[in-house]
Amino acid sequence: MRIDVLSIFPSYFDGLTLSLLGKAQHAGIIDLRVHDLRAWTSDRHNTVDDTPYGGGAGMVMKPEPWGLALDEVTARSETASDAERPTIIFPSPAGEVFTQKTARSLATREHLVFGCGRYEGIDERVFEYAADLGEVRLISLGDYVLNGGEVATMAMIEAIGRLIPGVVGNPESLVEESHEDGLLEYPSYTKPASWRERSVPDILLSGNHGAIAAWRREQQFERTRKRRPDLLPDDETSQP
Repeated sequence: MRIDVLSIFPSYFDGLTLSLLGKAQHAGIIDLRVHDLRAWTSDRHNTVDDTPYGGGAGMVMKPEPWGLALDEVTARSETASDAERPTIIFPSPAGEVFTQKTARSLATREHLVFGCGRYEGIDERVFEYAADLGEVRLISLGDYVLNGGEVATMAMIEAIGRLIPGVVGNPESLVEESHEDGLLEYPSYTKPASWRERSVPDILLSGNHGAIAAWRREQQFERTRKRRPDLLPDDETSQP
């Protein structure tokens, strides 16, 4: 998968060179390219923002640097099929909420482009223009506001990247995680069996794999009921 990121703070993404995603880049599984949006400005101050039409507080990101940047990072051959059109993602509190289902869907794409807005946002015409170049999605991490799109983009790239085949060493570990089946993950334990007067549940020491699987499933439902009841159907009051 190729991932392009447009930001006025490209050093934000240095952390993506570490751990599993860093190894995936070295292995050629992920082609991550981070670009400084200011490279597409034409004035000596590398200006990317201006005052909003209609008045109001703050500044709005200018459309032309975005247009030039998107033209370049989405450039493809004239024979490319519609299926190869990039998915262009703008983190935005006004967008759809990012979920594990979203991550799984985006992990199947060939080319993702992330546009990290700042200030009061990006000129609306940029989103309209981007739709001519690929599929456009405005995506939110949740009902809160960040200073810019960088943190949200990093979170999404990590969530998406680890689902790409070959990134996580043991793919089975992805199956039992929180949200993969609509429930939260069960609690995990390791050695020693007793630590500071707290013991591992006896069932996990029993060797009875069927009973352990049933216990873990029960724990998933119990945790979800307590912490995220919104994930359960309205009539879901007990484990299946």
